[in-house]
Amino acid sequence: MQIIDQIYIDGAFVTPHGDELFDLFNPSTEQVIGRVRLADAEDARVAIAAAKRAFPAFSRTSKAERIDMLKRMHAAVVAKEDELFDAIVEEYGAPVSRGRWMARHASDVLLEAVKVLEHYAFERRAGSAQVVMQPLGVAGLITPWNSDAGFICGKLAAALAAGCTAVIKPSEMSALQTRVVTEALHQAGLPAGAFNIVTGRGETVGAEISAHPDIAKLSFTGSTAVGKTILRTAAETLKRVTLELGGKSPMMILDDADFDEAVPLALQAGFMNSGQACIAGTRILVPRSRLVEFEAKIVAAVAQVKSGDPRDLHTSIGPMVSRKQWERVQRYIGIGIDEGARLIAGGEGRPDGVDAGWFVRPTIFSDVRNDMTIAREEIFGPVLSIIAYRDTEDAIAIANDTPYGLQAYVCSADTKRASAVAARIEAGRVLVNTLAHEPAAPFGGFKQSGIGREYGAFGLEAFVEPKALLGTM
Repeated sequence: MQIIDQIYIDGAFVTPHGDELFDLFNPSTEQVIGRVRLADAEDARVAIAAAKRAFPAFSRTSKAERIDMLKRMHAAVVAKEDELFDAIVEEYGAPVSRGRWMARHASDVLLEAVKVLEHYAFERRAGSAQVVMQPLGVAGLITPWNSDAGFICGKLAAALAAGCTAVIKPSEMSALQTRVVTEALHQAGLPAGAFNIVTGRGETVGAEISAHPDIAKLSFTGSTAVGKTILRTAAETLKRVTLELGGKSPMMILDDADFDEAVPLALQAGFMNSGQACIAGTRILVPRSRLVEFEAKIVAAVAQVKSGDPRDLHTSIGPMVSRKQWERVQRYIGIGIDEGARLIAGGEGRPDGVDAGWFVRPTIFSDVRNDMTIAREEIFGPVLSIIAYRDTEDAIAIANDTPYGLQAYVCSADTKRASAVAARIEAGRVLVNTLAHEPAAPFGGFKQSGIGREYGAFGLEAFVEPKALLGTM
């Protein structure tokens, strides 16, 4: 049993004012593995005050100084990689291959911020004016449970690179991972108050950060419903806001695609991070003329996909993060059946031979219409919907017929044709015949998938405001 009874404010580990105790679970066993004492609104206010005190001096640090800080942070997180990996697998249930990537991603994002900062121009000319990209102030960073360390480090890296100080509210469900990351970042020796980490509930700590007048910038990753609440709250003080929200990404299989390549890609896109990914390709669009062929291949392929013990090297789908999330996924599977979709793989309940843990059977529906609930709403689990289309125009219309627009995928034997289709899809990122991630490219959504962009220079610029100086030369 691990007890976490401190938060991080003003460069030190302190006992929170809040006294609520929250149980931490191993989702593979359903057993309590720890307990965290949660921060409250008072703790958030103290953290914001610390960040506000630190901002004037920190905002005047040079690019070289901030690069040095980010490099120290990178080295400190790398040194904790194995400990972080163990926490990710135990607390989140990520399969070991995914868990190792997640642990490395947490340090990688810090190094990527260094690369951006090295070449970023904080001053530039605009006609007769000198334009200065000025750090906004204190940033409130609210992160989710499906990639705890990566989101903490990624958002913090962009904020610090820009010259902002920060208050971070991670998910209370990820306290073991947060502790490892916090200990690592503390070792990097940043100025006191430059970053503060307060683990607490969204309705207390998150709400205080969203409303507090001394927070100049909010960056939130999570559900669209919560994002809308944050946006309404932030409007009262006109905070600058970046929201990375939900998705219902289309995986468009064009009629010339090689199914031996497209099927594995579709399963990887749909089941990534155990299906708990906002970018998961959960709507698979298949030409009606080749539907039977595609179904046969994907049913055979999904039979080889293992949902189970995340420490088993053959596992590709781990448990859902919580009982609540498991029940949510089960409910959607039931809705799919009730609405008349045809179940061709998986279904309700746990996988065969598994009698404990929040595991879901990898599930695929066919004969799905794009107006069905399972095609409209984000399930956040390993449940995929096959939607048949008539021709390319029909496929593009279906792909865009969604309130979301975070990411999309196109598979085709003809890259030029696929690129032309990709240009017509309403999504922040479109991946053609790949699942690659490019850290220099902007990431964010169209429509109800969010506002603003993260990563690369686009991510840094979310934390600065342009100021024009005239008559200075």
